[in-house]
Amino acid sequence: MEQQKLRNSTLILVLGIVSIVTCCCYGIIGLIAGIVALVLANNTTAIYAQNPEIYSDYQNVKIGKILAIIGIVLSVIYIVFLIWIITVFGLEAMQDQDLMQERLRDYLENN
Repeated sequence: MEQQKLRNSTLILVLGIVSIVTCCCYGIIGLIAGIVALVLANNTTAIYAQNPEIYSDYQNVKIGKILAIIGIVLSVIYIVFLIWIITVFGLEAMQDQDLMQERLRDYLENN
C-alpha cells in the first residue's frame, strides 16, 4: 500500500517558520501564524494518530509544531516588551527620537 502525504504538513512547516521570522513585526503576525500552525498541527496529528501506517510527512508536522511554539513564545515576549516600553517611556516618545533619548537618559539616571 502506498503512503499518502499528510494534508497541510508543508503548510504547517511554512507557518512555523513564518511565525519565527515575523515575531518582531510587533509580535502580531508571528503570533497569528504560530497559532494557526499549532491548530493545524494538532488536527493533523489527530488524523495521523488514527492510522499512522498510511501517512508520510509526519516529520514536517512535528517540526512545524515546534517552530510554531517557539514563534508564539518569541511573539509574546516581544509584545510584552513593547507594552513595557510604551508604559515606561510613552507612545509619543516612541515616535520622536529626541524625546526617546531624553526619557531614556532620565530613566537610566533614576535607576
